[in-house]
Amino acid sequence: MKYFLYSFIIFCFLAKNALFAQQNKEVADKIIATVDNNIILKSELDARLVNMYYDGQIKKIDQETRCKVLEGLLVQKIMLAKAEIDSVNVEEKTVNNQMDRRFAMLLQQCCGGDASKVEKLYNKTIGDLKNEMRESIREQMVSQKMEGEISKDVKVTPKEVKKFFQEMPKDLKERNVKREFEVSQIVRFPAPNKSQKLIAKAKIDSLKKLLVEGGDFEEIAKKNSEDHVSGAQGGSLGWQQRGSLVPQFEATIFKLKPNELSEAVESEFGFHLIKLHERRGNEFLSSHILIKPNATELDLENETKFLDSLRNKIMLDSIKFEKAAKEYSHDKSTAPSGGVILSDNGSSKNLDDEIDSFVYLVVSEMEVGKISTPKPYRDNTGKMGVRILLLKSNIPPHDLNLKEDYQKVYNYTLMDKKNKAMNDWFIKTKEQLYINVDPEFKDCVFFQDVK
Repeated sequence: MKYFLYSFIIFCFLAKNALFAQQNKEVADKIIATVDNNIILKSELDARLVNMYYDGQIKKIDQETRCKVLEGLLVQKIMLAKAEIDSVNVEEKTVNNQMDRRFAMLLQQCCGGDASKVEKLYNKTIGDLKNEMRESIREQMVSQKMEGEISKDVKVTPKEVKKFFQEMPKDLKERNVKREFEVSQIVRFPAPNKSQKLIAKAKIDSLKKLLVEGGDFEEIAKKNSEDHVSGAQGGSLGWQQRGSLVPQFEATIFKLKPNELSEAVESEFGFHLIKLHERRGNEFLSSHILIKPNATELDLENETKFLDSLRNKIMLDSIKFEKAAKEYSHDKSTAPSGGVILSDNGSSKNLDDEIDSFVYLVVSEMEVGKISTPKPYRDNTGKMGVRILLLKSNIPPHDLNLKEDYQKVYNYTLMDKKNKAMNDWFIKTKEQLYINVDPEFKDCVFFQDVK
């Protein structure tokens, strides 16, 4: 495959970028390539190389690798430039939602939800980090949208799949498929009881009193808000559009006047104090302080008992696992599909070295068709719950073949054909743009024809 359209998890990129920056403070940055109004910095290329090296995507950083990775960056910038010409863009709300989700993952997985540790690790404010993430995500999403437009009409036939498989080198087929698991889950998060809600409400009311008496909103948010992402920025949620936040929050926002502070507002996340800064039509700039009611051990125990009873019903065939997941699971990402845990590429088959380590520890000891007892579970925001896991299949490592792996071979065939279509597009499109690469890379060969 010709093009190096590498995807990466933003929080890993930032972590390794920060590490690289600390190790290379003396190296001056410079522009190494320009595509119309888009530039590529030396630091951008170096950070991408370091990220890929740590992720095992490349084994060494030599000039050949630098050329290939720079080509990947050029590809992205060309798509961005052409997207600007063709007016292809993504909604800012979508970018912000993706950025908030990924930043929450960074905050939890890197530093246990402690925003001050994140700032210390990267030597940057939360605002600066989120701005970096926002631009990276925006570029990535625009590039993906352009790529989809370019290859949307590419299709493959069964005959092409068979031909592609027959022409694959033998060493790519042998032991090509690692062990895979198909796993489904039913998740339950305990609802806080009335007394816990009263405690949370009392705390939010006490914070409101401090604010009314002249307390600084940003400082109080930083010290007390349990929305750790916005709390680190003094409660700021940035500009949002109507429909992007929970209904209770927005119903309050559109009743407030600029600089007015709300009463306590309850939502599915807890209790909020909301401050409106500015509103422009359906867009608004606001801050909030969030206090979450805590579930007790008894609440968790009750959900464990519920799942244990549900598991018995499934085992007695009183209800199918898929139906139970749709009706009873609290996990919004898996419940609609009957609890199926999908891999990063959207497949129901998860490689053993990519599946969540906790899931792997449980299912690797199970028989196919069995359901685990309720296990503790923490989602990527740190919310505690319990879940049961169904092992639907455990496929051992094997040689790639059309009988068991037709979908994989189909995907390889489609990807190869899309890459050729993309290559043709780049050959044609690069002539329409101003592209300049630093003489340091004069020996690199970019965008060669693919037969």
